Amino acid sequence: MLKNKKMDTPITSGVHHIGLTVSKLEESADFFTSLLGWKEVRRNEDYPAIYVSDSNILVTLWGIKEQPPLEFNRMKNIGLHHVAFRVESERDLESIYGKLLDSSIKIEFSPEQLGQGPAKHMICYEPSGVRVEFIWLGS
Repeated sequence: MLKNKKMDTPITSGVHHIGLTVSKLEESADFFTSLLGWKEVRRNEDYPAIYVSDSNILVTLWGIKEQPPLEFNRMKNIGLHHVAFRVESERDLESIYGKLLDSSIKIEFSPEQLGQGPAKHMICYEPSGVRVEFIWLGS
């Protein structure tokens, strides 16, 4: 445990990027660019990696060289539980849901009220199996 004195103000200022290791690099990049309208920022063929952004956040998709032995289990494994992206309106949330229905993307649950509302959210799995939440805060 850290034994430093508690700081009064955070030393960080938000998220710069999220790095996800994926088993289906091109399909995962396509999820962000085609389905969500993000832009591909660049590629690193040597790693390999594809960088995508919605102009507010950068997601680095790192391709694995071998398939993972087991699918991630959010109830049993340590690691990323899910990543959540905010949408600006309930209409945007419903639009994403409609696009997902027209795709082969696995949906965990459709848009539903979060707690007492008015916020709503939904969760799906991008092509490599990472859980992705979309949330509208209701304001």
